[in-house]
Amino acid sequence: MAEDMILDQEMQSVDQIIDNMSLMDDDLFGLVFNNNIPAAEVLLKTILKRDDIEIISVEGQKELRNPEVGGRMIRLDVLVKDGTGRFYNVEVQRTNSGAHPKRARFHSSMVDARMLKEGQKFKELKESYVIFITENDYWGEELPIYTINRHFEEVDRVFEDESHIIYVNGSYKGNDAIGHLMQDFRCKKADDIQNAELAKGVRYFKENEGGRQEMCESVERYGDQRAIKATIETSIELGANKEKVVDILRKRFALSEEQAERVYERYAPAVV
Repeated sequence: MAEDMILDQEMQSVDQIIDNMSLMDDDLFGLVFNNNIPAAEVLLKTILKRDDIEIISVEGQKELRNPEVGGRMIRLDVLVKDGTGRFYNVEVQRTNSGAHPKRARFHSSMVDARMLKEGQKFKELKESYVIFITENDYWGEELPIYTINRHFEEVDRVFEDESHIIYVNGSYKGNDAIGHLMQDFRCKKADDIQNAELAKGVRYFKENEGGRQEMCESVERYGDQRAIKATIETSIELGANKEKVVDILRKRFALSEEQAERVYERYAPAVV
């Protein structure tokens, strides 16, 4: 039963969790890339196959609040801005439910909504990218990258709104730049990572005393939220409906039914 699989999961110590992490885990990913311009440039230049990207800021675990009262907030794994004003939101997704197309759409809208200040014209809206690096081949076509842009249905013409959504297949193992990058993302040890910038970041947070402590604090700080979100996403993937997921949350986290309902509404992925 889905409930038994969720409730019987073995609890790991913080150190075990960190040892088993790779860059496919959002905690480590966010910390490694936070303020790490060289690593972010490696990532974006490889994925976008461009050498002209000059990054001016990188923020990990960036929280965006919905201006609508009661609206859903999001915490971006990494938000990057380059010298031309373009924004890049990069997310790692270990579950298929977390990579739903409408989640990508929502992330894109939240990033766009914060680009213009009062009085600015719509044409001043800068180009934006939402990039999902998925542990599995979400679209199942065995491609390394899937690029989504709007276009006209009636004619062969691109709708030039400069909004882009990209899925990177984290399971891709080709002998090329994307294959090598994804191999590095799957590594749990810094010594196994080929790219020097990525290895340096992972080594600091896994092996350096100060970095390891920061990693521990991050895991502990977001532990309950992460466990709740993972429980919801895994339950949905196993076929549980809302009522069943709420019941699992209530039992596993000792919540009242009302609390479990609120938690579900806040953290349930866009696939629901």
